[in-house]
Amino acid sequence: MDNSLNGRKALVTGGASGIGAACARALAARGAKVVVADVDAPGAAALADELGGTAWTVDLLDVDSLAALSLDCDILVNNAGIQKVAPIEEFDPAEFRRILALMLEAPFLLVRAALPHMYANGFGRIINVSSVHGLRASAYKSAYVSAKHGLEGLSKVTALEGGERGVTSNCINPGYVRTPLVERQIADQARLHGIPEAEVLAKVMLTESAVKRLVEPSEVASLAAWLASDDAGMVTGASYTMDGGWSAR
Repeated sequence: MDNSLNGRKALVTGGASGIGAACARALAARGAKVVVADVDAPGAAALADELGGTAWTVDLLDVDSLAALSLDCDILVNNAGIQKVAPIEEFDPAEFRRILALMLEAPFLLVRAALPHMYANGFGRIINVSSVHGLRASAYKSAYVSAKHGLEGLSKVTALEGGERGVTSNCINPGYVRTPLVERQIADQARLHGIPEAEVLAKVMLTESAVKRLVEPSEVASLAAWLASDDAGMVTGASYTMDGGWSAR
């Protein structure tokens, strides 16, 4: 049994489902005490009970409430995210701000809240679930791509500031992952590209990947668990692609 994270406390945002739930399970399996943070109170509570952890019902869009927050976690996984697919000229400015608030401002505020505890203990792991869209752009995703590019920059600054104090910061950059977030995009992508929904995977989502399948949440979680471990102490400021070769082009 891998007990490499015994004694560590982990906080996973968007932890009730998808990549977040997979990360929570992977960290707990290695001995971490996991806080499942999600706006979905029943989902967070159910997973926390399963893992012997705790649930934190939180709306990360309420960024004002996060400004005075103090966190005592050793591992922070910034995973919560949403998506909106639309041409720039039709993109609702309020929705653009909403996506940046959840996927860039909230991670900044959580990192800010966690660093004092991490610095005091000389250990911390910031793991930002970014995307291939943190490195590459796609049409119709102006807010998502902007947020993920910003998250990449935040992660690198955190790495530079935290390096001498035992804190690492890295991004995981998957392609399309088999999650509800991706499944909800299929109808929008079909409409925008004028194709049947059944053709979206082959003709839109997987066209750039050499490996023609979706990423599994457990694959992302496995990398997150390694980045959280002592073995990854010299890994910081990095962006780990898990995109089936998309970014190799």
